[in-house]
Amino acid sequence: MTTILVVDDEYLIADILGFALEDEGFMVVKASNGQKGLEVLERERPALIITDFMMPVMDGLEFATAVRALPAVKGLPIILMSGAQAHVGMKRSDLFDAVLPKPFDIASIVAEVKRLLMAE
Repeated sequence: MTTILVVDDEYLIADILGFALEDEGFMVVKASNGQKGLEVLERERPALIITDFMMPVMDGLEFATAVRALPAVKGLPIILMSGAQAHVGMKRSDLFDAVLPKPFDIASIVAEVKRLLMAE
């Protein structure tokens, strides 16, 4: 089963994404900030990451930078979901494979996840 890591400090958003992706047959692991996301990466091997931008402790930009520095997972697709900071992510194609706006559309996220996983 393909695992997806969802990193978001808003539990409701993480849960909604989790349920939608699980309905599509994915296994979902969650983290509430970038630092916890890195901890999850130490024990899980997700096929893709979906991250928020604005989070406490370590934001999405810092998290994606840290992931890209890890040799074992540096090629992992990362989707950034953001409201106000989406423009920052769009300028960082070296970090993010896709940038989706918040509020998000579940069908768009699922389609983007499938597209990125097929591209591997």
